[in-house]
Amino acid sequence: MKRTIFAAATAALLATTAFADDHGMKNPMVGGAEMFPEKNIVENAVNSADHTTLVAAVQAAGLVDVLAGEGPFTVFAPTNDAFAALPEGTVETLLMPENKDQLTKILTCHVVAADVMSEALVGMIEDDGGVHDVPTVGGCTLKAMVKDGMVMIEDEQGNAATVTIADVDQSNGVIHVIDKVLLPAM
Repeated sequence: MKRTIFAAATAALLATTAFADDHGMKNPMVGGAEMFPEKNIVENAVNSADHTTLVAAVQAAGLVDVLAGEGPFTVFAPTNDAFAALPEGTVETLLMPENKDQLTKILTCHVVAADVMSEALVGMIEDDGGVHDVPTVGGCTLKAMVKDGMVMIEDEQGNAATVTIADVDQSNGVIHVIDKVLLPAM
């Protein structure tokens, strides 16, 4: 039964996600922009209208050079709507220079030091009995699971984000778009 659920989840992810490969298929569009697999995470993210807050946060935290670096990285990329759902004033406060360390911690808890496509992640979830621990470069441990056919990422505060666009291939890794900001334990 579990294998059937995970197989269905994998099939659903693959059915809704276009892969950049030798067969001429393209990366998914993100924020109204084409994502190019030969560009790095930063080069692609700046073109997404849905990720302007994330880009501003990455710039404020001084992480542009890191995320434009060699990698590989997997980035769980919250949308502008995800940032807007935080309590009023949170984003503005985090973008202040005196809060750079806290902002950096939050952002690096969205980054994994590996290139993990959704099919591999679903396999790891299955191999771990339904929940897979995901260590991040920020020292957080996220929990990946499949719920109702969707990959979910739970932060250290117990909040779960849904992967809304998976497998956006980059030259230095992969982006999975999510609908919530992941937060470290307080």
